[in-house]
This record gives sequence, structure tokens and C-alpha cells, in this order.
Amino acid sequence: MKEQLKILKKHILTGTSHMIPFIVAGGILFSLAVMLNPAGAATPETGWLAGLAQIGLGGLTLFVPVLGGYIAYSIADKPGLAPGMIGAYLAKEMGAGFLGGMAAGLIAGVVVKELKSFDEEEEEKGFFGIFKKASNKIESMKAKYAKAESNVNEIVKVLEKHQVQLMKDTALLDKMYDLNLTYFKELSMYILAGKKKLLEVRNTQLAELLKKAEISGLPEDAQAAKDLDSMCNRFEKKIHDLELTRMISIQTAPQIRLVQNNDTLMVEKIQSTIVNTIPLWKSQMVLALGVEHSAQAAAAQREVTDMTNQLLRKNAEKLKMATIDTAKESERGIVDMETLKATNESLISTLDEVMNIQREGRQKRAEAEEGLRNMEQELKAKLLEIQG
Repeated sequence: MKEQLKILKKHILTGTSHMIPFIVAGGILFSLAVMLNPAGAATPETGWLAGLAQIGLGGLTLFVPVLGGYIAYSIADKPGLAPGMIGAYLAKEMGAGFLGGMAAGLIAGVVVKELKSFDEEEEEKGFFGIFKKASNKIESMKAKYAKAESNVNEIVKVLEKHQVQLMKDTALLDKMYDLNLTYFKELSMYILAGKKKLLEVRNTQLAELLKKAEISGLPEDAQAAKDLDSMCNRFEKKIHDLELTRMISIQTAPQIRLVQNNDTLMVEKIQSTIVNTIPLWKSQMVLALGVEHSAQAAAAQREVTDMTNQLLRKNAEKLKMATIDTAKESERGIVDMETLKATNESLISTLDEVMNIQREGRQKRAEAEEGLRNMEQELKAKLLEIQG
């Protein structure tokens, strides 16, 4: 519980921290507009101050949607921002105020988070990813249908429990109908007997007492006649009450049968559901799994076929390129003409260079010999001058 309260506090504080700038900025702008109003401390209605006041009021108006939006953002990340703002805005428009905006943000965040986590599956890459994804999906469906089957079985138990209770009620209503019928017959008999006895007393005893009182003129005889007449009136009222009760008994009979008929219909409906609808649900679950198996098998076969076609195309292209390259290489000579031409030109150039070097060498040697002879003559001449 404490951990949940901490998490709730974190979400609310996140929304509040984003809400505060709107309140502060809106309040400051609105206050400035009011303070600078030449007409006094009132909301300006014209000029740039009126625009400034409207901007401030806009900030103060938006703080509730911002609160709700960022509470939802704290719970469900970016996808929760817009639903939270819209929900908080609607709550504000409905008059729910600050607390309504908070509640809308919390609800939007939880709903979006649940939607994000609904049926999330890790995507597998590569050729065998399709088989992995198919297996994961099938297992997920089996888990869901196992849970659904468990829920269906629970529903069957609840229906059977209601069916048993309705059957007990029907049996009880049968007994109640029989008792009411007996009660009705007894009431009818008592009413007839009472009316007969009342008529008899009034025609005999009461008539005699009245005649006696009239003849004797005694007060006790008159009182006796009066007492018997009062007793007859009270008895007549009792008979009337019995007639009312008899009428209620008459009305009770169809009411009992109506309730009993409704219970019987529900029992039959429940039985039909257990016998027909529930097996239909289960068969549909099996069919859904079978259809999913077929769809996954078709998808796997499609992937295999596509991969086979892709491999064939790639291999055909590679074979074409390899065959062309092989043919080119097979038609190519041991040495390319361009290579021989370049080699020949290089050789001729080399020979030319060698010949030029030799020519320059001979020329230099000739010049050197000439220089040596000149130096020798000069040396001889100088020696002869010294001897003379």
C-alpha cells in the first residue's frame, strides 16, 4: 500500500511540476495587465494590455489540462500526454475542476499504459523469425484460450447454481400454489356458510327479538334486539374481510404461476446455454486455434517460398556473372597486347637511354683524352723552359 502511494505521489508531483510554470507565468502576465491598466485595478478590455491579460488567463486556463496530461505522461510516457490533456480539459469544462483534471490524468495514464502493454510481443529477425513469432503467437493464444476456458467453466458453475436455485423455487412455488388453492376453497366455504348463517339469524332470531321488543315495549328486549343486530353487522364485516382475502387468494394464484413460469423459462434457457452455447464457445475456440494454425502455416510457407525464389534469383544472377567472367578470362591471352606494347615501348625507351648514355660517355672520354694531351704538352713545354 505504501509503495502504491509513493508511485501515486510521484505521478502527481510530475504533473504539478509541469503545471506550476503555467500558473506562475499566467498569473504574472495577468497581474501586470491589471496593474498597468490606466482605468484602475480592473481587467483591461482594450489595447495591448487586454491582449496581455488574455495571454495570462490562457496560462491560468491551461494549467488543469497540463496537470492531467503530465500525470498521464508520468504513467504511460509520451502516448499518455494527449489523452491526459484532453481528459483533463473535458473534466474542467464539465466543472470537475482541479481534482477532476487529476483524476482524468490518472485514468488516461492507466488506460494508455494497459493499451501499450496489450499483446506486446518481441519481434524476431531473420529467416527463422517467422517460425518463432508464429510459435509465440500460438502459445499466447493457447494461454488466452486456456484462461477463457477457465472463465467459461466458472460461468457454467454459476449458471448451474442459479439453475438449481430456480428449480428449488419452482418446487416451492408448486407447494405454495397448492396451499393457496386449499386456502381459497376453505375461504369460499367459510364465506358461504357465514352468509347462510347470517341470513338465517336475521330472518329468525333477530326478527323474533324485534317483534318481541315491539310487542312488549321493554327496553331490555329492545337492547337485546340491538345487540344481536350489531353482532350481525360485525359478522357481516368479517365475511367481507374474508371475501377480500379470497380475492387476494384468487390474484395470488396467477402471480405464483407467472413467477413459476418465468423460473421454468430461465431454467430451460440456462440448460440450453449449458448444453448448446457453452460447447459452441469451446468449439469456436478450437476453430480459432485451427484457423490461426492454418494462417501461421500459410505464412511460414509463404516465407519459405519467398526465400526460395530469392535464393534462386540471387544464385542465377551470381551464375550469370561468374559465367561471363569465366568466358572473358578464357578468351583472354596469356599476356595482353597492351602489356606487350607497354613492355616494348619501355624496352625501346630503355635502349634509347642506354645509347644516349654510351654516346655521352664516348664524348666525355674523347674530351678527357684531348684534355690529357693538352696537359701533357703544356707540362713538356714547361719542363723544356726550365732546362734551357
